Amino acid sequence: MARARSPKSAPKSPWRRRIVIAIGVLAGLAVLAFAALAIAVYVARAQLPSFDQLKSSPNGQMIRVHASDGSVIVSLGPSYGQWLPYDRIPAVMRDATISVEDRRFRSHLGVDPIGVARSVKARYDRGRWTQGGSTITQQLARNVFLSSQKKFGRKFREAILALAIERAFTKDQILELYLNKVYYGGGAYGIDAASRKFFGHGADELSLAEAAVIAGLVKAPSNYSPTADAEAAVGRAGVVIATMKETGAISAAQADAADVQGLKLVPEARQNSVRYFTDWALPQLDVLIDEQQAPLEVWTTLDPSMQRQADTAIRANVPKGAQGALISLDRDGAVRAMVGGTDYVSSIYNRATQAQRQPGSAFKLFVYLAALEAGHKPEDSIVDEPVTIDGWSPRNDSRHNSGPVTLRTAFAYSLNTVAAKLGQEVGFATVADMARRFGITTPVNTHPSMVLGTSDVRLLDMTRAFASVGNKGVAVTPYGITRVTTNGETIYTHEVDRSHVLVAPYVAAQMTDLLQTAVNTGTGRAAQIGRPVAGKTGTTSSSKDGWFLGFSSGLTTGVWMGRDNARPIAGLHGGTAPAQAWAAFMRPATANRPIEQFETQVTLPEWQLEPDEESYYGDPDNGMATGQMVDGDGNPIATAPATEPEEPANEPRATPPDTAPATPQQLDQDWIDRVTGRGDPSRQQPAPQPRTPAPRPLQDDRPTQ
Repeated sequence: MARARSPKSAPKSPWRRRIVIAIGVLAGLAVLAFAALAIAVYVARAQLPSFDQLKSSPNGQMIRVHASDGSVIVSLGPSYGQWLPYDRIPAVMRDATISVEDRRFRSHLGVDPIGVARSVKARYDRGRWTQGGSTITQQLARNVFLSSQKKFGRKFREAILALAIERAFTKDQILELYLNKVYYGGGAYGIDAASRKFFGHGADELSLAEAAVIAGLVKAPSNYSPTADAEAAVGRAGVVIATMKETGAISAAQADAADVQGLKLVPEARQNSVRYFTDWALPQLDVLIDEQQAPLEVWTTLDPSMQRQADTAIRANVPKGAQGALISLDRDGAVRAMVGGTDYVSSIYNRATQAQRQPGSAFKLFVYLAALEAGHKPEDSIVDEPVTIDGWSPRNDSRHNSGPVTLRTAFAYSLNTVAAKLGQEVGFATVADMARRFGITTPVNTHPSMVLGTSDVRLLDMTRAFASVGNKGVAVTPYGITRVTTNGETIYTHEVDRSHVLVAPYVAAQMTDLLQTAVNTGTGRAAQIGRPVAGKTGTTSSSKDGWFLGFSSGLTTGVWMGRDNARPIAGLHGGTAPAQAWAAFMRPATANRPIEQFETQVTLPEWQLEPDEESYYGDPDNGMATGQMVDGDGNPIATAPATEPEEPANEPRATPPDTAPATPQQLDQDWIDRVTGRGDPSRQQPAPQPRTPAPRPLQDDRPTQ
């Protein structure tokens, strides 16, 4: 009898086998990942500081800035209030923070998967990250141990640290650390510092409304700061209170009773002009030192007395509606005073170091330096006559030419035609190179009109250039930080470099000769202070900018005045308000310094150019110069008048060169001694002014004639 065959078993599906293998591999990887995570958390847990160590660790770098006399002029960086133990932190502050930052704080293990999912969903819905999924523990890990860079590697380390922190500390300890260390804006770390900064009392006295304001700052301290944007802070506090009501932390009645609108903030301390200096000097620490954590003591060059005098001089002399700036450098480059504007509170823009403006005739410093280096002497004769260079025809501000004059005369009275001829002779590129050699860092054009100051420059750079001339041609590099210490150890000391020679000493001496003549008898007479002064005025077209730069007794000071929008200012010339502010500052600033004579003697310019008293002490010539005009880049403007228009009927004509003075001011050696401070100290005073006409400043020239 035949045996019955058993049916064949169905073949197994290859996909089924692959799925089983894949699940097995994934399970194995998951086990390995979990093991790796556990090991990472364990290692991080072992490396964590103790709770007491974290309480005493710094929250950020504190910087105290000292003036040259050792006094503290400003303290920057984090401010710390009193450390509040958990039981002294008001319940409303704890509840507000948990409600708005991490409502599942008491239940998660350091990382909240639900919060992460919510953050990812918001990213998907809105196309950008609008909310974070970080827990309070993660934020603590980031603030204490990590940076704020939004990179995956940092987020992964943050999560590991958060899990480790949860293993090391209780929830109450974590919240205590967080509330005492998190940054709340305005340099305030911790709720006590924030409470004192914004409300004027300790955090243990916080009301519900105040706690809501502070809790709302963590998301964006600069955006929601009450002192920066009170409306935004109030709106954010409203969100916090609503969230507290939603989570059951407070009742509806408590939410309604919270008067956020009625909160009174502590007024911000008034910032004075010293901050212009510290804003310029302190960023240099990133280059000078590597220390980023330890508290720093920064010792600077700023002289508090000079700073006050500079501030007063600018405010007292700046035209209404205008701005003013001043920088004063000692002979080694130390910045003794810096004023970047009339009011730091209303404008932190530093016009002394950041603004770029046309210098007008102050730029002729580089024209004459190039000419002197090329072999010219102050006594050399050059013809003051009409000149046209590449279609550009500059005119003197007096609207007349005087024929042969010396370079000293041309510089003292800022003759544009002579500057143009000198620039053409030595080469406009040579003049630009001289400007760069002396520290001009902004672009310098090489159009012919550049000799009249049509390139934008910074006051700091121009002051540095004049200081280098006063330093006998050796480069002066401005600096503001002398040394830096941390925990009693000096980690940086400034060293002055006196090895960089810009021009030969005789060239600098000849330039000083010209500069002191400009102050004693030329456009800068308002800058006389009863001791030797060398300087130069500068005025731009339509009186948009006024400059005076000069040095005396080892101190070089530059002054600029104008409007930020570059609109004209009636009556503004370098020889008026800027020179007056310069003198108002330099008189007290040099009072305790010995009188220093220059190597060159004061020599009067030729009588033939300015033959009468009115020329030295009389009305400025306010008539518009004629000839072809140029734009800000020195390019000729085709629509400029080709011929000289009639002079205004009320405009006084300049005295012809061959007209003898009727009763000239006696400008002899005795007069020179009084101006420069030589001879009898009791006679060190400015030159006497004639009784009639009344003394009025001599107008400086314009750069775009």
